[in-house]
Amino acid sequence: MTALDSRELLAPTDGSLGPLLRLTDDRLAPGTGYGGHEHRDVDVVAVVLAGSLRHEWGAGGTVAAGDVAVLRAGRGLTHDEVAGPAGAHVLQAYLRAADPGAAPAHDVVRAAGGWVDLGRPDARLWTGPAGAGVPAGLRVVVRDGAVAVEAGAGAVPGGAVVCVWQLDSTRPTWAG
Repeated sequence: MTALDSRELLAPTDGSLGPLLRLTDDRLAPGTGYGGHEHRDVDVVAVVLAGSLRHEWGAGGTVAAGDVAVLRAGRGLTHDEVAGPAGAHVLQAYLRAADPGAAPAHDVVRAAGGWVDLGRPDARLWTGPAGAGVPAGLRVVVRDGAVAVEAGAGAVPGGAVVCVWQLDSTRPTWAG
């Protein structure tokens, strides 16, 4: 890998996953960024699986493996994320803004495990190791660097990191 390798895992255009607009598996080489870019009226949830990212907006800060960053773009912002010296492997979920037009904000949950408070009623995120305690929902299973997405319930065989999305699948008004 010489730069950014981004693979779209999901991008429902019909509103079938409620607030979830897009889910990506991003791998960045050391020192590689996304390039300065804008967001407006979207919440971006980044789960750092390996390496680290330096967030370049506002006060900035580094998001390390095991952390979950929640960027609320609100009325708009321009930012970048740049991989640290070991590169970065990141799952990014793009959600319709919980509070469109609000002031932008960026929060980081350090060493996330279990349920992560996203500050919204229509989407929940759980992160943790595979095993018997994985909740039901839209599961992103990361095993040996490979990423799989599946709806499921019940135990997940060991040796993996799991992110589970529970989404209010009520169709948004724009979906008809």
